Amino acid sequence: MSVDLRLYALVDPDRSGGRQLADIARSVVQGGATLVQLRDKSGSTLRQIEEARAIKAALVGTFVPFLVNDRVDVALAAGADGVHVGWDDMPVADARALLGREAIIGLSIKTPEQAKAAPLDLLDYVCIGGVFETQSKDNPPPVGAAGFAELVVIIRSRKPNMPAGAIAGIDESNAAQVIAAGADGVAVISALSLAPDPRAAAQKLRGIVDAALSRRGAA
Repeated sequence: MSVDLRLYALVDPDRSGGRQLADIARSVVQGGATLVQLRDKSGSTLRQIEEARAIKAALVGTFVPFLVNDRVDVALAAGADGVHVGWDDMPVADARALLGREAIIGLSIKTPEQAKAAPLDLLDYVCIGGVFETQSKDNPPPVGAAGFAELVVIIRSRKPNMPAGAIAGIDESNAAQVIAAGADGVAVISALSLAPDPRAAAQKLRGIVDAALSRRGAA
């Protein structure tokens, strides 16, 4: 399935500022988010299913796909459009077998070795990072925009049209930098969910991404 990574909003109960995740998801989509993911690293299975169903319901009619981080079972239970997995999660081949060809499946890429080994034919996109410092997740040292560019070159030498997003520490101050380095979009948590007005923050960040893509000749 084709996927639009321009503004990939991750909603996380630990980075919600006390707001309901479904409300954040609805707001950022109204502001221009093109993809939404539930990222809950600590919640019970029951809580994740309830969160996922609420977000899915909040996005009805928006035509913006909704993914679940790590948990194929939660995605299936909630009727999500797919999953995003890491290298310690269910293998991509198994996720694809369970979810089917129409589901969206993304994979995190952090190293050249992962970029060379990723099963690109089974994936709809990759997210490369962490690009910048972040408090949202324990990551190896950030690769920076230059490191992102090196990893995306490896991915696209194997599959030229593979959508690639940049993740970690991205906000309005550095989004254009990663787009210039070859990203098709940015994956964002705190810059949207902890903003005073998530909808306005999404609108501003989407404008920055679109302008940077236009300058690169990719829009």
